Amino acid sequence: QVQLVESGGDLVRAGGSLRLSCAASGSGFSIYAVAWYRQAPGKQRELVAAISNVGSTNYQDSAKGRFTISRDNAKNMVYLQMNNLKPEDTAVYSCAANRDSLGRYMYWGQGTQVTVSS
Repeated sequence: QVQLVESGGDLVRAGGSLRLSCAASGSGFSIYAVAWYRQAPGKQRELVAAISNVGSTNYQDSAKGRFTISRDNAKNMVYLQMNNLKPEDTAVYSCAANRDSLGRYMYWGQGTQVTVSS
């Protein structure tokens, strides 16, 4: 069992930066793939970025070049550095861990709100 707690969400102006953190407790975290998702009001949840247990990454097209996902297995932490934020990045951001063969994640955090003003 893994528990995930996100932090770092805030209100920021367009063009600004934020760093989101996801703290994991429980065993096995270091072997799991981890991802950041986001959900804006009235929209479906979407994958923002993912990182494998060995550090391979992939990004949603809108995040490429602006966002960076990273992890520190020694600290059971995953981060999402977000630069050049845009109003359309406004959403609740959640981290997820332990992806199955169908791409579904087993463990989810409660989320942290990111609001980008124009």
